[in-house]
Amino acid sequence: QVTLVESGGGAVQAGGSLRLSCAASGRSFNVVTMGWFTMGWFRQAPGKEREFVAQVRWRDGTTDYANSVKGRFTISRDNAKNTVYLQMSSLKPEDTAIYYCAAASSSQYEYWGQGTQVTVSS
Repeated sequence: QVTLVESGGGAVQAGGSLRLSCAASGRSFNVVTMGWFTMGWFRQAPGKEREFVAQVRWRDGTTDYANSVKGRFTISRDNAKNTVYLQMSSLKPEDTAIYYCAAASSSQYEYWGQGTQVTVSS
């Protein structure tokens, strides 16, 4: 099992920045197995479907981003802290959503955090 705990959400004005954190723990997540995982961030705005934001492969640090956040968001990981970060800059009102951290040890994301609210005002 893997437990994911997000933090760092909040309210910010357009153009501002926030950093989200996701701490991973559990019997299935350790120094041996962490390299198997891809860690991702997703978001869901009111009335919309959940969408992919960014992901990082723990083994080699390669990243992928949704086109809507490229150049503004950066995903990274800290091996020592078992934590994944999402640095969000130049935030827009359309970035307002609940942001979820997720972990995949295979082709699908099977572990999810509880979510953290991000609100961007114009």
